[in-house]
Amino acid sequence: MSMKLLTTSLLMVLVLSSCGSSKKVADHSSKSSNHSKNKTVDPIIDHAISFEGTPYRFGGTSKKGMDCSGLIYVSYLEGEIQLPRVSRDMAKTGKKIALADVREGDLVFFSTSKKGGGINHVGLVVERKGGQIRFIHSTTSRGVIVSSMDENYWRKAFVQARKVI
Repeated sequence: MSMKLLTTSLLMVLVLSSCGSSKKVADHSSKSSNHSKNKTVDPIIDHAISFEGTPYRFGGTSKKGMDCSGLIYVSYLEGEIQLPRVSRDMAKTGKKIALADVREGDLVFFSTSKKGGGINHVGLVVERKGGQIRFIHSTTSRGVIVSSMDENYWRKAFVQARKVI
């Protein structure tokens, strides 16, 4: 196997493993969400929400298709913040915080693989009302959607939260 083919294959495996999905995901429209008014966070959240309904596409970063880390990557660029491209590397950025302390603009990380293997999915917190945390992300089955940490699937898959801003 040539070195170029091996490198390309390894890159594909890394990107493929960076976004998990749930068979059971709630679909909550957030287009009218009243997230907190913050000059740094608002453009990031607004940009992410503009992709709601976009289909999933491995490695995607546009309205034609988006994966989970691509959504976060392009949304943070809207706030002039460059993050790593894959969720596993994003999970090393910023400050680790307790789920109880997350606010709009923070990142939530998950391990959705039944085999384990660590972080492979990321979402952006778009709303925090009382104890409810809603986040936007891209799933392989439903594309870009807003889900709640109240959903059993996401609560069990949750690994960590991080504050980047």
